[in-house]
Amino acid sequence: MIIKAMAYPRAGLVGNPSDGYYGRTISFTFDAFHAEVLLYESPELEILPNTRDHSVFKSIESLANDVRQYGYYGGIRLLKAAVKKFHDHCQASGVQLDRRNFTLRYHSTIPPHVGLAGSSAIITACFRALMAFYGVQIPKPQKANLILAVEKEELNISAGLQDRVAQVYQGLVYMDFNRQLMAAQGHGDYVRLDPALLPPLYIAYQEELSEGSEVFHNNIRGRFEMGDPQVVGAMEYWAGLADQVKAALLEGRKEDVSPLLDANFDKRKEIYQIGQGNLRMVEAARAAGASAKFTGSGGAIVGTYTDERMFRRLQETLCPMRIKVIKPVIV
Repeated sequence: MIIKAMAYPRAGLVGNPSDGYYGRTISFTFDAFHAEVLLYESPELEILPNTRDHSVFKSIESLANDVRQYGYYGGIRLLKAAVKKFHDHCQASGVQLDRRNFTLRYHSTIPPHVGLAGSSAIITACFRALMAFYGVQIPKPQKANLILAVEKEELNISAGLQDRVAQVYQGLVYMDFNRQLMAAQGHGDYVRLDPALLPPLYIAYQEELSEGSEVFHNNIRGRFEMGDPQVVGAMEYWAGLADQVKAALLEGRKEDVSPLLDANFDKRKEIYQIGQGNLRMVEAARAAGASAKFTGSGGAIVGTYTDERMFRRLQETLCPMRIKVIKPVIV
């Protein structure tokens, strides 16, 4: 029996990065890329390497390019940590796993380190494969928590719940991570919205602008925990933007979404250090008439456009900058 499980990239539409700070966000998954995990029974438990895990290079330039694209760690650590966390969860829940072994293989087309949640997609696909292999059911809110714990507890990667909730639920999702709510029920409130409510969206990305989320969140986490008024206020501001976009969508006010997305990025620029390449990408998209904000930690942006003429203008503006522009199809 061969089990194939998939997960899709996530774009943070509004409210991020408040998800890691008890805020509220809206995100969506889309099908331009995917992460896939294959699992099949085998005599021993084995995790097979992908291209991003190899250690043989044609030249020193090839090694440097590989590190720039994938970092110093590949996907095997993600799968290993996911299997370990799945085992620990089953053991703690009194779920007896049978003694079959398996082989895991993975493949991902999601551009790495550009804020599209490529790492959590691999982990999410792995969890789906393990659940199918062992016949284990895990409620969606709890599954999102476990996937986050793989990165935070097993791999010490700073991250929030937004990516994992979006990839577990799929589609367009509003998420409320209120502190008291999280403490009371162990997870936030997650509501799927109708993607047909959205105005036309584009996503643009440049792989050369990649940066790990652990770098992006580093200083802000400490400032938030110390109660820095600027950071705490920004998180509340972003959470409020998510509520405003949700209301605009439900009330049919699509035209009100664009300035709220711009406001999300403008506030981020006040407290985060934004690289010049990322800043140029946002400014170029806005110069073409579109709204623009980060999908995650940088390297990719999401925004609204009004018509096909504006979308072509986006392409004409961004493509010469080696920035790819797509129309996301929400899963």
